[in-house]
Amino acid sequence: MAETTNDFKPSLGLIDATMIVAGSMIGSGIFIVSADITSNVGSAGWLIAVWLITGFMTLVAALSYAELSAMYPKAGGQYVYLKEAFNPLAGFLYGWSFFAVIQTATIAAVGVAFSKFAAYLVPALSEKNIIADFGFVTISAAQIVSILLIIFLTFINTKGIEGGKMIQRFFTSAKLIALFSLIIFGFILAKHSFWNENWATGFTAMQQEKNAAGDFVQGGLWAPIGLSALIGAIAASMAGSIFSSDAWNNVTFIAGEIKNPKKNIGLSLFLGTLIVTVIYVFANLMYINVLPLHDIADAENNRVALAASKSIFGDMGTYFIAVMIMISTFGCNNGLILAGARVYYTMAKDGLFFKQSATLNKNGVPEVALWMQCIVASILCLSGKYGNLLDMISFVVVLFYALTIAGIFILRKKLPDAERPYKAFGYPVLPAIYILMALVFCTLLIYYSPVYAGWGLAIVLAGIPLYYLAVSKNKQ
Repeated sequence: MAETTNDFKPSLGLIDATMIVAGSMIGSGIFIVSADITSNVGSAGWLIAVWLITGFMTLVAALSYAELSAMYPKAGGQYVYLKEAFNPLAGFLYGWSFFAVIQTATIAAVGVAFSKFAAYLVPALSEKNIIADFGFVTISAAQIVSILLIIFLTFINTKGIEGGKMIQRFFTSAKLIALFSLIIFGFILAKHSFWNENWATGFTAMQQEKNAAGDFVQGGLWAPIGLSALIGAIAASMAGSIFSSDAWNNVTFIAGEIKNPKKNIGLSLFLGTLIVTVIYVFANLMYINVLPLHDIADAENNRVALAASKSIFGDMGTYFIAVMIMISTFGCNNGLILAGARVYYTMAKDGLFFKQSATLNKNGVPEVALWMQCIVASILCLSGKYGNLLDMISFVVVLFYALTIAGIFILRKKLPDAERPYKAFGYPVLPAIYILMALVFCTLLIYYSPVYAGWGLAIVLAGIPLYYLAVSKNKQ
């Protein structure tokens, strides 16, 4: 059993927990990834279907996690669930992958999205403004901004949970209001509705032309695709939609700081994921209303929301959406940074991470773990390969979601009489359906995108020797 983190201060209520779920999920993805999805599937019907499938999977997973969070209401979340259901190795592989790519790469990608839209307002902050060129790596103003954002939010969170909580409440509320407003205005203020024109495509799957590098050609020709190609297109599309819907489980990592965690974690998982799923589907319906499909697919730098806002509000709309996305990514990264370090803290308590990470500072937060996370995320900001990280992150994330939900079946047999304040909704049918869908998604991603999905699998497997190395050191 994981050691109970009695030193954490339970200061987060249901609203705070729900804000962390929703705030961590809504980053930059909903404003960007619909361009690639549309290029992949080529119809209004399949664009919405991709988001509905993703929303269904997210809700089922969240409702399944509610059972585990109520059984083990302690810091570490998914790491603890895997350790208890399977063994310490399974928990470590998740924690290692979380530190190496899942959380840190997501923090980096969201930080870069913040800087890209900051550059829209202040061009000097653009990624085209190269500050230093060392040959093997170039450093742009955008990367510097990203790193400074991560450092600033890490510093705020070392001062205690209260500062992070206030940031999360304010910025999540602001982006929820802004997103709801954009959706509503998109239906009542659009200068021209493309609704009927776009829905005429129905579920006729088409795909945009690609160049030799495998990237979509802006303004390229569209061609109908068969069933096999459609399955691959949906898998490729869901890498973006799942990335956009991820991080909902971050609230489970901070269970030691939530009031009445056995009740509030499960409820916040349901409320947060439901709110975000509804917003994402309606945001895409709004895109379909205000933009023709080819403009969604060909949005400059994939900035679909920017094109939609310009269509609704004119040129001033582009500044509105740029500020809105900066607010969104700022709040999202705060939630990611706040929650992520708690996993490393719990691993260190078990002797499976750097010993210094197992301590709390005078403010009751794992400061060393926060700064270690900051360093890795900042290094990933310099890699410049954020688009490629989507397939890798999505593969690893969904693989561990499936494994964790499988743990529910194991724990039902292993601990049949354990207290379960919540029980997985639709058990055993819905959790089994999720596991099946997740495994199909991972298989398709390996088949259609072997390089980066393969790298994701390699990172997971690299944790095996590291685990035995940690165990041997503990025995000395």
